[in-house]
Amino acid sequence: MENSPNKTQATPSLEITASRQFTPWLLEQNISIVFTTYQAGKVFFLGLKPDGKLSVFERSFARCMGLYTENTSLYLSSLYQLWRFENALEPGQTHQGYDALYIPQVSYVTGDLDIHDVRKSTLSNNNGSKNIPHELIFVNTLFSCLATVSETHSFIPVWQPPFISKLAAEDRCHLNGLALQDGRPKYVTSVSQSDVTDGWRDHRQNGGCVIDIESNEIILNNLSMPHSPRWYQNKLWLLNSGMGEFGYVDLDKGKFEPIVFCPGYLRGCVFYGDFAIVGLSQPRHNKTFRGLPLDDRLKEKNAEPRCGLLVIDLRTGDIVHSIRIEGIVEELYDVAVLPQIRRPMAIGFKTDEIRRLLTIGETI
Repeated sequence: MENSPNKTQATPSLEITASRQFTPWLLEQNISIVFTTYQAGKVFFLGLKPDGKLSVFERSFARCMGLYTENTSLYLSSLYQLWRFENALEPGQTHQGYDALYIPQVSYVTGDLDIHDVRKSTLSNNNGSKNIPHELIFVNTLFSCLATVSETHSFIPVWQPPFISKLAAEDRCHLNGLALQDGRPKYVTSVSQSDVTDGWRDHRQNGGCVIDIESNEIILNNLSMPHSPRWYQNKLWLLNSGMGEFGYVDLDKGKFEPIVFCPGYLRGCVFYGDFAIVGLSQPRHNKTFRGLPLDDRLKEKNAEPRCGLLVIDLRTGDIVHSIRIEGIVEELYDVAVLPQIRRPMAIGFKTDEIRRLLTIGETI
């Protein structure tokens, strides 16, 4: 493969190609990016090498999906665990040429709940009279609810949609996305309002909705497989994935306002400055992704679906930078930003590094 500043290879069967100005943009913003692919069971860290070329570092975690970063912590959901990684390096320190070293420190064994979005928030029940025992909150897609972790159980339910009559391991509506407002859970996305086992699959084209957690009101209907709601700059943004659209919700009109079409199935969204970074997947060739409006939109634009990341300028709605991913990785789930970090890496469990990297806290 061509050895250029904008092209690199993580493994022999994976190619990651950056648009021409992506690496200068990373340098200018002073950030790096982390994203997950549950299809390939990988978490990737994108940064810059000292020579300005793209740095790609990956670790394997089965069915890794939800991501959340805060200060030195990185949270990651996987097949049956929810992880907290900590950056072991102080500002200015490096390890093997990397300026961030994420080490797994805590794991909650949840069982296979099909955890989607993960967030850290100030938690209480709807009337504010009862504190929830942990600030981690996640979308428990299997049980169609929001949940938090437990020291003694797989999870503790926090909230469920008003149309879900029973907590059951049936993925009834495919609840998937969570947005915080002022540090508290506020909005969720769901693929349908179904209350039967796997019922969401019959409503993929236009059954999606957005729910206000505090009021239990459905504030938006007729979406196509919505994902990744995020509150940013006083707007509720989301991905209307089955249409290939990134946009925001006009809360006064109860209407979704798309600002850009993206050539693929959208999942994962994070904001930094005046930019949104969204994940793009190739639609699977199965019933779940077949027959969505996205198919016709791609044909109209004579475009092929792709996998990668898009950087969208919120001021113009233009896609200003992109990453293409080809080879074994065809689908992404989530994406997060690591501010003031140039070149991150992480420790996994398949080598002896986890045995030898020891950190010592301050003496009490």
